[in-house]
Amino acid sequence: MMPPEEKSPDGGEEGDRASGLVLLQALKSGSARKQGCDPFAQTQRSKLQHRRARINQQINKEMRMRAGAENLFRATSNHKVKETVALELSYVNSNLQLLKEELEELNSSMDVYQNDRLLSSSSESISVPMIPLGLKETKELDLLVPLKDLISEHYGEEGILFEKEIKEFMELRQAMRTPSRNEAGLELLMEYYNQLYFLDSRFFPPTKSLGVFFHWYDSLTGVPSHQRALAFEKGSVLFNIGALHTQIGARQDRASLPGLNQAIDAFQKAAGAFNYLKENFSNAPSLDMSAASLNMLVRLMVAQVQECVFEKMTLLRAQHDFLTRLQLAQEAARVEDVYSLVHQTMTQAHVKDYVPFSWTTMVHVKSEHFKALSHYFAAIALCDCPAASDAELPEQEKAFIQFHVTMPEGPSLRVLLQDPEERRKLGKAHLKKAIMKHEEAMRIHGLCKILRKMDILQEVLSFAHKRSLSKYSEIDHEEDFFETGDAPDIHPKTHQKPEIKSPNFSQVKVTDLFHRLGPLSVFSAKNKWYPARRVHLMRGENGFGFTLRGDSPVLIAGVIPGGCAAEAGLKEGDYIISVNGKDCKWSKHAEVVQLLKSTGEEGVEIGVITLQGSEGPKAADKKAAAMSSGSGMLKSNKENSRKSLMNSKSASTLLVWSKKSKRSKKSTYGIPFTAVGDNEAMY
Repeated sequence: MMPPEEKSPDGGEEGDRASGLVLLQALKSGSARKQGCDPFAQTQRSKLQHRRARINQQINKEMRMRAGAENLFRATSNHKVKETVALELSYVNSNLQLLKEELEELNSSMDVYQNDRLLSSSSESISVPMIPLGLKETKELDLLVPLKDLISEHYGEEGILFEKEIKEFMELRQAMRTPSRNEAGLELLMEYYNQLYFLDSRFFPPTKSLGVFFHWYDSLTGVPSHQRALAFEKGSVLFNIGALHTQIGARQDRASLPGLNQAIDAFQKAAGAFNYLKENFSNAPSLDMSAASLNMLVRLMVAQVQECVFEKMTLLRAQHDFLTRLQLAQEAARVEDVYSLVHQTMTQAHVKDYVPFSWTTMVHVKSEHFKALSHYFAAIALCDCPAASDAELPEQEKAFIQFHVTMPEGPSLRVLLQDPEERRKLGKAHLKKAIMKHEEAMRIHGLCKILRKMDILQEVLSFAHKRSLSKYSEIDHEEDFFETGDAPDIHPKTHQKPEIKSPNFSQVKVTDLFHRLGPLSVFSAKNKWYPARRVHLMRGENGFGFTLRGDSPVLIAGVIPGGCAAEAGLKEGDYIISVNGKDCKWSKHAEVVQLLKSTGEEGVEIGVITLQGSEGPKAADKKAAAMSSGSGMLKSNKENSRKSLMNSKSASTLLVWSKKSKRSKKSTYGIPFTAVGDNEAMY
């Protein structure tokens, strides 16, 4: 964070300070729950997000009006009414178009997210603005009544006793709507995302809907979507994790090496989040989470990583020798290559009408700009560096053979590298091509009204163009009567390949807010059990007459025929949930044994439940074995893997992500699956 006397031009630091004050107040009040940004903090970034939210609501209103008008138009047979409705529809469609253009302008407000030191005083480290994403907006969600009802109906507990946990979850959801633009904001989104796993396991049965809708607005168009499927909520939060990484990457000071490394890391993580979303979702209801859009976003993030790698090269390669400048030229060609791929993706049929025109134009401008830079650095290497000596020649020949896509026409490679005049001729050809590409980049830039307002981009393009013109004038001689040839393209090459970093869900540990309901291995939405029953046991000559195994909860693995337990109605496969009124859902095997041993002549009262479909020793053993094999941490830190399609009443279907887990008493993340242990004994 910047010291107090420094001010960030986008207001992001002030917003992050505001969230820090909120967090400090929470800590003073005894709550360590992470907080979002102060929604009333009037920073440029918060104002931008508020405007996005307002436009999203207006788009939602206009779309409802249009749907109603279209229904009336189809239903009525009165020509006068039809004319009136048609006129109203034209007004609504016009309003929607204006709102869409306003939202596109907000999505193109890249300068709000950039660092104030984008344009360095050093010409070698001049930077171009990056493209960040705005966060998806969502409506408030009241889960108090639905969760209380399900707790009463499914778990047989008093729903009112869990109001604190439900409200805590709702507060967490409210906070994640306005995350701060730093690591704390990312942790907040991750914490909520991980809590959704527990919510899914506890309250979303595979055959029944909870009866609530999750409302989210498209990040780029503002079009609202809603689904009952919790997977839609998960996917939207994951999208915001990727979007927040783009904002963090764009705000870094890329004139310094630490800032560049942080930007590279942020854009790689953004690419990983979008790629993970693409691989684990299908039939998403909003366009921003469609496969085509996510593929475009992944490629865009990889291109921005490659751009940062080029900028990193300009900082690290301070020396101005021949080979270094060839490397810079190839790095720039690599940036041009990846941006060309992004531009090609953005102009495809399914994406062209969705992506903001300013994004497509910016990507096209960058493609031409970095192609020009690649030819400029090639010219500088040839014209400013001394001719190769006999000792340097073999190494330079080897590098130059791999430098061009096709070898330039003219003299042999040895003559070219050792003859200053031949080097000047080829350098002049590269400069000519650089100037043409600079002018093309400026022409494309001028076609977009939004980009024309970006002074920083205009300055970058103008500076690079003037630099190439100045160099061309310097090496151009009046006596040059030869026609400047066409310089061959430069072979793209990078020394640091971008890495797509998938989200590390286990990085943020969370505790199940509803752990009082019991271990998820038994007390989950997918399991059903018969009503809990209490039995009173008296110790006989051979003890209570049953065998116990496992932990949390302890399983009755065997019942002796004719014993006290059998006569009281206990069965194999029952789980002990209480002993003499003490809750034992989370108790270890030894703890339950100790409670049983401490009973006197008056006997003991045991509360038990029986899972439906698990009666009998064979079923119990099968379930225990299945749970045992299901335990263990996920490989590669992935929380979710593909599973069967959710049986939902929604119009669209989302993939439900399966969950694997490891054993844990307190149900910290990963999730505890309790398996029957080897500590079997008779009591």
